[in-house]
Amino acid sequence: MFAKLGRFSARHRLWVLATAVLFVVLGGVWGSGAGGILGGGAGLDAPGSESAEANRILAGSLGRHVPDVVVIYESPAMTVDDPRFRQAVEQVAARIPKDAYVRLETYWSTGSADFVSRDKHKTYLALQLPGATEEEQVVVYRDIAGLFDAPGLTERRGGLTAIGEQFNTINSRDLSRAELISFPFLILLLLLVFRGLVAAALPLAVAVVVAVGSLSVLRVVGGIVDLSTAAINVVVILGLGLATDYALLILTRFREELAAGRTVDDAVSRAMGSAGRTVAVSGLTVAVTLGGLLVFPSRFLTSLAYSGVSVVLFAVLAALTVLPALLRLIGRRVDALRLPLPWLRRDRPQGRRWYRVAHGVMRRPFTVVLAVGLALVTLGLPLLGVVWSRPGEWAMRGDVDGAAVTRQLAEEFPYDPTKVITTVVRMPGPATTPGAQAALADFTRRLGRIGGVDRAAVTGASGDLARITLGYSKSSYGAEIREVVARLRAEPPPAGATALFTNRPASIADMLDMIGRGLPWMLLIVVVVTFVVMFLAFGSVTLPLKSIVMNLLSLSAAFGAMVLIFQNGFLSGLLGFTAPGFLDANMPVLIGAVSFGLAMDYEVFMLARIREEYLRTGDPVESVALGVRHTAGVITAAALLLGVVLAAFVTTSVTVIKMIGVGSVIALLVDATVVRGLLVPATMRLLGRHAWWAPAPLARWWLHHGLPEESISTPPPPARHPTSTSAPA
Repeated sequence: MFAKLGRFSARHRLWVLATAVLFVVLGGVWGSGAGGILGGGAGLDAPGSESAEANRILAGSLGRHVPDVVVIYESPAMTVDDPRFRQAVEQVAARIPKDAYVRLETYWSTGSADFVSRDKHKTYLALQLPGATEEEQVVVYRDIAGLFDAPGLTERRGGLTAIGEQFNTINSRDLSRAELISFPFLILLLLLVFRGLVAAALPLAVAVVVAVGSLSVLRVVGGIVDLSTAAINVVVILGLGLATDYALLILTRFREELAAGRTVDDAVSRAMGSAGRTVAVSGLTVAVTLGGLLVFPSRFLTSLAYSGVSVVLFAVLAALTVLPALLRLIGRRVDALRLPLPWLRRDRPQGRRWYRVAHGVMRRPFTVVLAVGLALVTLGLPLLGVVWSRPGEWAMRGDVDGAAVTRQLAEEFPYDPTKVITTVVRMPGPATTPGAQAALADFTRRLGRIGGVDRAAVTGASGDLARITLGYSKSSYGAEIREVVARLRAEPPPAGATALFTNRPASIADMLDMIGRGLPWMLLIVVVVTFVVMFLAFGSVTLPLKSIVMNLLSLSAAFGAMVLIFQNGFLSGLLGFTAPGFLDANMPVLIGAVSFGLAMDYEVFMLARIREEYLRTGDPVESVALGVRHTAGVITAAALLLGVVLAAFVTTSVTVIKMIGVGSVIALLVDATVVRGLLVPATMRLLGRHAWWAPAPLARWWLHHGLPEESISTPPPPARHPTSTSAPA
C-alpha cells in the first residue's frame, strides 16, 4: 500500500506539488487567523468539578466576592494620607466602566487598613470582574487593561486574571524568541545531518505543509470548541520536529536504495514501502497517544490533543505524498550542493561503532538489561516524592508584575485579598431566617477553627444560598493548603445543607483529582493502541510488551530528573529559575504523550530494519546488529534535531516552559541513546527468535490482515514454541 502510494505520488509529482503549493497559499491565509479565535486564560480548571459548580452558582445573584485583579500603587514620596495619592487612585477607579466590574474596592471606599502597606507608601485597588470562567474574565480584563495608569504613581498588576494574561503574553514572546534562537542551529544541524543543501531543504518543505495544515484545522476546530492559546505552541514544536523526523527516515532509505544501484523510481517505491510504512505506523501511534489527552476535560489538555493530532496527521500525509513527489522530482540531485567536509564523505562505512556496540551488548545481554534497568529505575525514584500543582506567578521571574504583587501582598500588607477560599452553602430553606443564620454562624466558626484558615465570615446570602469567605496565608499552590481544603470539605455542613468550595486551592485540588482519574484511562488507551499497532506491523505479541515497558522506564527516569531539577532546585542556578517546591501536573502529561509517541517512532523504525535483516538472514543476533547499525545513527540525528528545538525552551523565562524543554530533552536523550543503543539489542538477544512470536491464531490472522514490510517477501524462520507459531511477513 505504501509503496503504491509512493509510486502514485512520484508518477503524478507535478500535480501533487502544485496541489501542495496551492494548499500552502490558501491554507496559510486561512490558518493565519487561528490565533485570533483561540481563547484566553490558562484553561486548566476541571469542568464539572465541585469548584467549577461553585463558580457557576457564584456567577448568579450571590456573587463571587473575590478580586480577580489587584493593582498595587506606590509612591516613594507620598503616603496614602496625601490627597494627591488618593486623587490619582480614585481617578483610575472612576475611569473604569461600571459594566466592566462586579465589585471595585479601594482603601478610601472601604476604610480598611488591609488596603495599606505597613510603610503607607503603597495601596491597592481590588477589582472583581464579571463572568463565571477565567476565559470570560480575561476578555473583560483585556478591554480595561489600558485604564490602570495613575500619573505620579507606579503600578503593578496582580491577581489570578492579570497573572494569567501576563503568563500568556510572556510565554508567547519567549517562545517566539526561542524559535528564533533554535532556527539557525536547526538549519546548521540539518546541513550536517543531511550533508547537503538540497537534502536539508526537504524537511523544511514538509514542515511548511504541516504547519499550514495544522493551523487550518485549528481554526476550524476553534470555531466549534474552545481552544487554548497553547495549541499554537504545540503546532510549532511538533510540526517542525515530526517533519524533520519523518523526512530523515524516508530520505535516508531513499539514499540507501540509490547507492545500491536502483533507479529513482524504484528507490522511491522501496523507501516508501519500508520507511514510509514506518512513518505511517509511528504516526498512528503518536496521534492516538496525543488523542488520549481527550480523556482529560480541561481546555488546556483537550487543546493539546486537537492540535497534536492535527500536526501528526498532516506530518504523515505530507511525508507520504509531498516528500516522494519531491524525491522523484529531484532524483539523484538529492546529493547536490554537498558540504565540502571530509569527515562527512558518504563512501565511508556508516554505523560501524553502533554495530560493534550492539555485538558487545549482546555478548552480556542480561548484565546490560539489569544494569540499565536499575539505573533508569533509580533515576525515576524521586518521582515518588513529587508534589503536583498548577502554573501561577511562581512560574514567572520575580520582577514580573504578577509575581511582585503576590510577594508584596504577602510581605508588606496585613492581608492578601486573593488568598480566599469561598464556600457556597445551599440551605434547605431561606438562608436569611434566624435559624439558618445561626446554623451558618456555627458552620463558619467550625471552618475558621481548621488549621490554616486565618479568617472566616459569612459575606452574602441570596434565597437559599449563602457565601462564606475564608482567608489563608499559606502558598496557594503547595500541598499544605490542599490539606486544608480536604479538611474543609470533610467538615459537615448544617443539617440538610450542602457546601461547595472554590477558588485557587480548591480548583487546584479538583484539577489534580481530574488528572488522577483520567491518567489510568489514558495509559490504557496508549498501551492498547501501541500493542495493536505494533502487532499489525510486526505480527508479534512480545515486541509490543517489551517496547511499552522500555518506554515507561525511560519516561520515569525523565520525570525523576524533572523532580530533582524543578522541585528540589538541582541546577536551578544554571537554568535560571527559583525552585517552587512542586511541579506543574499538566507538563508530565504533555511531555509523556509527546515523548512516548516519539519513542514509538524510533522503536518502530529500528525494529522494522531489524526485522528486515532477520527475514533476509534468519540470524537473530546478526540481524539485530545490522539493524542497529543502519538505524541508530539516524535515530540519534533525529533526536538531536528535535532536541535543538526543545532545548531552546530552556532559554525562556517561564519555568513551566523550561520544564517542557528539559523534560523532553532528557526523555529524548535517554531513549535515543541508552534505550536504542543498549536496551534494544540486549533485550532482542535475550528474546532471540521469540521476539517475533505470536499465538498460532493471531499469527494466522496477521498473515492475511497485517501490515508487513512491502519490500520483503521472505518469511522468517519459525520460532520454537510448543503452542505458537511465528508471524511471517
